Amino acid sequence: MPLPVPEDAFSEGMPDREGASVQETFELFSALAPKGWRVELIEGEINVVPPANGDHEEIVSELNGQVRDHDKGVGRYTGIGLSLPGTADVVRVIPDLVIAPKGSFDDQQEWHTPDPVLLVAEVTSSSTARRDRVQKIRAYARGGIPLYLLIDREAGEAVVCSEPSGDDYGHKSIHKLGTVVALPHPLGFDLDTSAF
Repeated sequence: MPLPVPEDAFSEGMPDREGASVQETFELFSALAPKGWRVELIEGEINVVPPANGDHEEIVSELNGQVRDHDKGVGRYTGIGLSLPGTADVVRVIPDLVIAPKGSFDDQQEWHTPDPVLLVAEVTSSSTARRDRVQKIRAYARGGIPLYLLIDREAGEAVVCSEPSGDDYGHKSIHKLGTVVALPHPLGFDLDTSAF
């Protein structure tokens, strides 16, 4: 999706960007993105994602609440940037929801290592579904994130990925939305997807 750029963004005071690296271009797009937009760098591609719709945010909110009800000792973060290992370059992602021990991101950094992360969750939109289903599975597995929960609205499924190994997860379980989904260790509780 093209990023709307203010007309004066490339005024005479701006340096020439011809020949800029992907990382430099990513940083420029990140700096120019309107509030609420997410700019991610995955497998050499810069992805600009507009703010989510209400249905999407209701699912994130419900998931957030169920995690809180299960374990008040974990933090539930939206808008946290993760820096993950890539095949050639660093991957920069902003998951819909990150679960980690409270205080894990108590700093001024914009991008964080995945070390404390227990679970990342993504809720698909028509513009993000392909990346959520393929590229992000690889990125989160390479980062060693124990659990990746994909709420695939288009397919009507909840996919639980666990046991990260290399570029993939060793175990994936697929559940129809509306059912109870067992989240394995390190969370270890039943997620009710009936509100999704």
